[in-house]
Amino acid sequence: MIPLRDDIPRVHTPVAVILVIVVNLGLHVFISGQDPYVREVLYKLLGVVPARYAFPDWAYFAGFPAMGVLPFFSYMFLHSGWVHLIMNMWMLWIFADNIEDVMGPLRFLAFYLLCGLAALALHMAFNLTESAPIIGASGAIAGVMGGYVMLYPRGKVLTFIPIIIIPYIVSLPAWLFLGLWFLSQIFSGLFEQLGGQAQGIAWWAHVGGFLAGMFLVRLFMRPERCYHCQYKGFRLS
Repeated sequence: MIPLRDDIPRVHTPVAVILVIVVNLGLHVFISGQDPYVREVLYKLLGVVPARYAFPDWAYFAGFPAMGVLPFFSYMFLHSGWVHLIMNMWMLWIFADNIEDVMGPLRFLAFYLLCGLAALALHMAFNLTESAPIIGASGAIAGVMGGYVMLYPRGKVLTFIPIIIIPYIVSLPAWLFLGLWFLSQIFSGLFEQLGGQAQGIAWWAHVGGFLAGMFLVRLFMRPERCYHCQYKGFRLS
């Protein structure tokens, strides 16, 4: 399922969302312009290799320099290719403007980064021995989606559903679209964990980010900016 647009009107210009998109785009243009060896090195240095932190002796002999906590944040702004980047930024653009509306730019940035950290934490809990770097904004964006389903469960998401070769477009309630998406991440993560074919997707990062977003949105929202919230306990439009 691919979301095309939602029906919750934006009140403020999403300054922070635009900034996040620009940074992601700029870094990808820079990294994709390097030769393959340099790209691989940058992904390993600025992405998060779980084994690097779980087994510091291995990391030392493998030649990983000390980078502090930088990779915990920089991994959210790296992408493996243009399709990866475009899909993530599209999801961000559709759902994040309404989240920034209720928080303001600075609160939104803090919320976004914390969701990305929560996503990383759950991924590492299931993949401590992994030597491949995790990169991508999808964990943080999953947090945005978790926040969205809490604030706008009855919002409508115009959704493209490819059925073999027939394009099918339908308007789904946000709770249904995001609920199905969330369940698909859990089932995919469990399937892979139980010995299914690995697809190179950080399913548990998506789950962790989504759950963090559902919880953190209450802490970061400003009630006076909740213009169109539809969830019980929030001011309704």
